[in-house]
Parts: sequence; structure tokens; C-alpha cells
Amino acid sequence: MDRSGVTLERMRSFVRVAERGSLSAVAREQGVGQSTVSRHVADLEGALGVTLLNRTTRRLTLTDEGRRYHAEARTILRLVDEATDGARRAGSGLTGTIRISCTAALGVRHVCRMLFSLQDLYPEIVVDLSLSDARIDLVQEAVDVAIRLGPLADSTLQCRTLGRSRRILVASRAYLAERGRPETPDDLAAHASIRMSNLTGGGTLSLRGRDGSAVLIPFDGRLRVDHGLAAREALVQGRGIAAAHVWLIDDLLAAGSVEQILPDFTPEPVPLSLLVVPGRTRIKRVRMLVDALAASLATLPGLDRQ
Repeated sequence: MDRSGVTLERMRSFVRVAERGSLSAVAREQGVGQSTVSRHVADLEGALGVTLLNRTTRRLTLTDEGRRYHAEARTILRLVDEATDGARRAGSGLTGTIRISCTAALGVRHVCRMLFSLQDLYPEIVVDLSLSDARIDLVQEAVDVAIRLGPLADSTLQCRTLGRSRRILVASRAYLAERGRPETPDDLAAHASIRMSNLTGGGTLSLRGRDGSAVLIPFDGRLRVDHGLAAREALVQGRGIAAAHVWLIDDLLAAGSVEQILPDFTPEPVPLSLLVVPGRTRIKRVRMLVDALAASLATLPGLDRQ
């Protein structure tokens, strides 16, 4: 084996190809040509004297040797990152890149400002923020931390539950002036609704009364959107009634452009969680980010701490 050919650069390329299953995806991620990534893997295989990947025109799969090497290489690269992080801290304070995934509307409305403040405190930290409601694979996408709304599937990720995000029924003042104000949950059937199409069971709405009673009502209007900011705009434009997170419309409530309706009946709150890739909290900048986000999100409008 030619040990001089086993470089960290080639090892990183192989690990990412193994996790993403695509040379082109890794090339885009690293900002290099696909041929460069392919050459890194081929050179690493040549130095090791084994085949790590089975290549066909349709897919890449790990060989048995590739699976073993991938697990060991990931451990090595994590240790290298931690050692580098420690050396940088000793020399020049917190530095490096933090990759964050956040549910889109929450990211735009609140998390961006939190991250701006963080960078003001630590100017050498690079923030790579991805805004998406899709449940991505954090390891595959090389994400350190994710902020997620809603129930979570069982996972090997570390999870910190921050609380439950309250939702309320709201409509614009203009809509209520034109269509009238619902007085009971049953009245909602005669009104236009703004429905989140990416929620399971979005065609019905579960409300809970102040006395703890549950009410299930149809909620399937002409407008369906898959983004919270689109629902917010639809509210402002008087397109109907929505079950909105308080943090999404707190400024509109304060300005009086939207109003709460049926205050005695509220939709079920939604869990808000921080997910972290195991091992990443050993890196100081990631650990600091998790603690800072948890503290900042604790002040989120409408978040009930558990």
C-alpha cells in the first residue's frame, strides 16, 4: 500500500460519495469538477490496493471493503476536525463553518436574525444556512444542526426538545369585515380557509376547547400552500382563515392587520426541536451554536417551554 496516496482530501471525497451516493452531488458540494472527485476516489483505491465502490451507469454502491473503510475514515475525519478546531480555538478563538438546516418560514422570520447576532459576536464563524421543510438526512447532507417543527421519527440523532409552538386561528381584518366573524367552530365550514398542504391530515383541523374538549372540523379550502410565508401572505391579502403559529404572525397581530378568531378553541401545538449529528457537539463552535439557538428560541413568540 502506498501510504503517501492516502490523503485527507481523498478520504473526505470518498466519505461524502459513500454518504451521498453521487459523484456529481459531492462535486457541487465541494465546488470542484466531477472528474476531480472521481480521481480522488480512484487514487485512494489505488493507494489502498482495494476497490471501495462498485460503479455502474446508474448507481454507486460500497463494496464490503468500502463499508469497513467508510466507518473508520469517518471516525478519523471527525478526530481531525476536532483537533483542528481545538488548535484554532487556542490560537484565534472560535472559527470554522457551521451548517444548519431550518424549517423555512421560521428561518426567515426569526432564526436568521439570531444567526446574524451570533456572527457579530464571532466574526470568524461561517454560517451555511439551508431553509427547507423537507426532512433531510443530516449526515448525508453534511449538516451539523437542524431546527424542526413537528413530531420526529425515531433517529440516531441527538434531539433537544425546546417546547411546543402554539397555533391560533386568525384572519385579516378586511376578510372579517367582508365575510363576518365565526362564532363557533361549526361556522368555519362556511368560510374560506388557507391550508398547509404539506401537513398530514391537512383536510381537517383538530381544535381543543378551554375545557379540554376536542373538536374535529373540515378545513379544506380552495387555497393550499406548502410554505408558511405563502400562508402569511395569503392571510394579509384576506384570502381566508388559517391556523398559524404565533411566531409567524406576531407582528401582524400587534399591528392589527390580522385578528384572532374563536379564542376559546385552539389548534394542537407543534413540537419544536433541535437535532444534532452525534459527535458534532464535541466541536466547540457546534456546541456553542446549539446552546445559543436553544436560548434564543426559548424567547420565540408563542413557544411554551416543556
